[in-house]
Amino acid sequence: MSDKIAFFPLNLVVFPGEKLNLHIFEPRYKQLIKDCINQEIEFGIPTYLDGSIKRFGTLMRIESIVNEYPDGRMDISTIGTRIFRAQEFINPIENKLYSGGKVIWVEDNDFVDDASKRKLVKDARELFELMGIEVEVDDSQPYLSYKLGHKVGLSTSQEYQLLTLENEKSRVDFLLDFIERALPYIKEVERTKLRVKMNGHFKNLDPLKF
Repeated sequence: MSDKIAFFPLNLVVFPGEKLNLHIFEPRYKQLIKDCINQEIEFGIPTYLDGSIKRFGTLMRIESIVNEYPDGRMDISTIGTRIFRAQEFINPIENKLYSGGKVIWVEDNDFVDDASKRKLVKDARELFELMGIEVEVDDSQPYLSYKLGHKVGLSTSQEYQLLTLENEKSRVDFLLDFIERALPYIKEVERTKLRVKMNGHFKNLDPLKF
């Protein structure tokens, strides 16, 4: 079954459960947000990537209007609710300034084996420690892949690829593969930083036996 929704394309990826603050200033999106508020409906953010609007995106619910300005601009707080795949793109939709189209909803499931989740948490913590950032993560979190999707260093293209994977097991495997390939590179960068810091210092070297 398909539904029609309004589109707000952006050059980013939003995951379900993610909060996103937006500053609304274009006339078409002022109209879109007002329609969503008045009609109590949600809007979709399809990802704009490599010069085109992609099929997959996330439905967004407006949580609050944080600020309103005299010229109609506004700051809003939103949250991602579910993933869609667009079947058409109409720009603009009839009698409106903004775009929209028919979408089908992506059915998802959170099943993934415990061993994979534990390994992902372990690898992610090692990555965060090397990067010098603090992120709270544990294997009891539902949809762990979405919690980590923006934090492990994926490019926008890779984040979009993660969004298109339609079950948690595939997404966890995707992140495990990415982190396992990234860790050796980051470790080498850290070793290089250490060597650079030591340049110019007197070194107490162990004698080589040969």
